Amino acid sequence: MSTYQHIVLASRPNGVVSVDNFRLESAPIPSISAGQVLVRNHYLSLDPYMRMRMEDVKSYAAPQALDAVMVGGTAGEVVASNNPKFAVGDKVVGMLGWSEMGVDDGSMLKKVDTTHIPLSAYLGAVGMPGMTAWYGLTQIIKPKEGDTIAVSAASGAVGGVVGQLAKARGCRVIGIAGGKEKCSYVMDELGFDACIDYKGGNLYKDVKAAAPNGIDGLFENVGGVVMDAVLARMNPFGRIALCGLISGYDGEPMPIHNMRVLLSMRLTLQGFIVSEHMELWPQGLTETGTLVATGKIKYRETIADGLSKAPEAFLGLLRGKNFGKQLVKLI
Repeated sequence: MSTYQHIVLASRPNGVVSVDNFRLESAPIPSISAGQVLVRNHYLSLDPYMRMRMEDVKSYAAPQALDAVMVGGTAGEVVASNNPKFAVGDKVVGMLGWSEMGVDDGSMLKKVDTTHIPLSAYLGAVGMPGMTAWYGLTQIIKPKEGDTIAVSAASGAVGGVVGQLAKARGCRVIGIAGGKEKCSYVMDELGFDACIDYKGGNLYKDVKAAAPNGIDGLFENVGGVVMDAVLARMNPFGRIALCGLISGYDGEPMPIHNMRVLLSMRLTLQGFIVSEHMELWPQGLTETGTLVATGKIKYRETIADGLSKAPEAFLGLLRGKNFGKQLVKLI
């Protein structure tokens, strides 16, 4: 094999993302210089933040450049190394983007042990999503035993871990997900106490029924009507970890009408970007990694086969078609 494939951002979305915004390209396999590592990626992570990066707007990170490889987390194997810290055959995770191969100087690569944890899990429950769940729950919501915690997008890569970590801390956990199948999974497999189908047409009444004593903490991934329904049930001095607002990423933002509850219930709402808290990653990943390795944290993956399927899989992610962590298998 003398070439590999990658996907670049061909154009910025005009409203809803289209597969036409991406372009699949071939390139020669690069040679590496002193200190560099060549990685053959096995898995690509698809995540909601990518949608925001496609826009040329002010945000926490620079916009994705046009005609450049799309940003994204990867897990793979070292196939050539001029860096003494990495050997051929090492399994590594990094940010090599929507690409079958990538070169790094080692500063953005982390060696991982796949003896007890599958390589793909390092892009999910034992990776950025798992760390996002751990940080938002433990550092912002700060649950106490007996608290009621609500989690939107509860069957997703982040939400599923949030709920299981909260249950381990003695909390009552209410999930919100789209469809009966996802809600059944959230309760039967992940162990949530209740799960509300936001597609069921009775969102506010269902939240009230599931949380008769109110809600102390909210891990918010969705925004819009889902967040509105939970805000109406928040207890005084409740804490909200604002992780995402995916309902408004791909099109017009969905308004939130119950903002007055922030005042009347004296709530704390904090948005966060988990990559800004790297000093806590060892602590958080030690906990989630141990729980995954011992089977105490469960997770599910949706895997698209082949890099060319990444754009369609990404569109599906934005529309909630994935179940659990959305990955692309590259080898």
